[in-house]
Amino acid sequence: MKIFGPLYDRALAWARHPRAPAYLTALSFVEAIIFPVMPEVMLAPMCVAKPKRAFWFATLSLAGSMAGAIVGYALGHYAFEAVKPLFAAVGMLDGIEAGIATVQAKMAESPWAVFFFLVLGGFMPIPMKIFTWASGIVGVPMLQYFLSMLIGRGKRVYLLAAAIRIGGPRAEAALRRYIEPIGWVASVLLVVALGWLIWHARQGA
Repeated sequence: MKIFGPLYDRALAWARHPRAPAYLTALSFVEAIIFPVMPEVMLAPMCVAKPKRAFWFATLSLAGSMAGAIVGYALGHYAFEAVKPLFAAVGMLDGIEAGIATVQAKMAESPWAVFFFLVLGGFMPIPMKIFTWASGIVGVPMLQYFLSMLIGRGKRVYLLAAAIRIGGPRAEAALRRYIEPIGWVASVLLVVALGWLIWHARQGA
């Protein structure tokens, strides 16, 4: 059953839309707060469609993500109890509570332990919102939080843009050829990563 190929083709069509940069920025913003689809899904085909603007697109995505990270932090800090039922309804509550427990454990070590954990978390296929809400709920110091989000998300979007910019047509062909296995592997890694967070949180309980 092919799922990711048709989605990729649709994303590639969106990427060529005149308002694609605005859509990418908005997607990156909302994804950092609650939306389940990672912005790389749109960023990659946009970079493929216009390789010379790849780094500009990555910058827009990073800017949207950072704005969303600040909003997600504030919501986690002030409104988590009020929106718990919403997260439970969309199946995100277990992941966020596991993230909370993990971030709390790192905070017990030091604020910089949280910083390095969040930076490494930027390479994991875990939705950014889990870390933004968890950080706000726990009260991670803003300096360490902002820098970790900037580095963690930035390295992902800029490495993706660089790979496509350097690879050119070969990168496009390879991405299109292997999009199905890449999509399924990413899905499995997401499930495994969330499972690890939940297990780690229960071990520390």
